Amino acid sequence: MRALSPSVLSLTALILFGVVAGGCSPAPPQDYATRIAAERARKDEMFRSVGSDSPILPKDVDAFLPLSYFPIDEAYAVPAQLEPAARQVRLQMPTSTGRLRETTRIGTLEFTMKGQPFKLTAFLEEGSRQLFVPFSDLTSGTETYQAGRYMNLDPTPTGIYIVDFNVAYHPYCYYNPEYDCPLPPAENRLTVPIRAGERLAKADATVSR
Repeated sequence: MRALSPSVLSLTALILFGVVAGGCSPAPPQDYATRIAAERARKDEMFRSVGSDSPILPKDVDAFLPLSYFPIDEAYAVPAQLEPAARQVRLQMPTSTGRLRETTRIGTLEFTMKGQPFKLTAFLEEGSRQLFVPFSDLTSGTETYQAGRYMNLDPTPTGIYIVDFNVAYHPYCYYNPEYDCPLPPAENRLTVPIRAGERLAKADATVSR
């Protein structure tokens, strides 16, 4: 697990003291792998639900579900500093259907992962507060969807984010080509394989799990 900052440790100690003083036993914290696995199970359940916003057509449910993932690896979850763009630029991002989607370039997430420095451009889509980070890597087209994968990051007041590839997911156009999905820009095409997060369904995979 990642080391906690002194402020987080202090807050945790205060919470634990208050609970113990009140005569109650604190609930054990949920470890990282358990939390990620639970989120994946909830996504499968949502995609199976009749009448939900699932992108998977009923006839294709068994082909895609349960969703396939690389093994959970916390080494793919790292802190990143957002370097804001000198000027927020609105641009037209090409999509899977040949259309253009209007987005705003917010800045660049800079981080180190497995000893290597990386940068990913973060965008903001209209009507959303989350940072939108589309990317591709050397697994794209073989182990993962050829058009890339996405991450969404909740805004923070500090500019420090956790880039977690374990929660990277396929765009909805992977399940249903009628969906209109933005394509990762050139600067977000990583030149290493990212074997974390969602991968191709068993029937589509070219390598064993």
